[in-house]
Amino acid sequence: MKLLKLGLISVVFLFALATAIGALLPSKVLVSRAVNIKAPVTQIQAEIKDIEHWKNWVEGMRDTIVRIRSAQEAVIGKSEVRITQVSDSMVVSEWISPQKKMQISTIRLLYQPQQAVTIVQWQFEQSVGWLPWEKLGTMMNDKILGPMMEKNLEQLRQYLEAKNSNL
Repeated sequence: MKLLKLGLISVVFLFALATAIGALLPSKVLVSRAVNIKAPVTQIQAEIKDIEHWKNWVEGMRDTIVRIRSAQEAVIGKSEVRITQVSDSMVVSEWISPQKKMQISTIRLLYQPQQAVTIVQWQFEQSVGWLPWEKLGTMMNDKILGPMMEKNLEQLRQYLEAKNSNL
């Protein structure tokens, strides 16, 4: 009986401790990367606002597990992707996991005329609940998403700059 009581108290204490640590972590997690591309905003926008064009720069878009439904919708692996907003300087999409967890992806374009480059800033934002394992699990988002975003942005830069040098 004492062992059962000790085990129960330990579980409650560990849950309370994990919840307290989780309370110190933010409820919104943001991973952001940027790259400078020597290309006009309109040319970059054409590549990012249409999912069909993502195969030119997003790793894995040519795989058989990718099903493109339209210019605004696709299933990439197990996640559903939907472009929800397009403006002159921004493309916003929702990435919904099989567990129905949503991440908002925002790609912003900022033209710098003095350097003749466009800054492409890509960010993923995820809201998390209060459960400690959800919050603690987001600590790896930057390590998981960051390198993938950097690689894809670099591929976008190389693709567009090579395309422009051939003109």
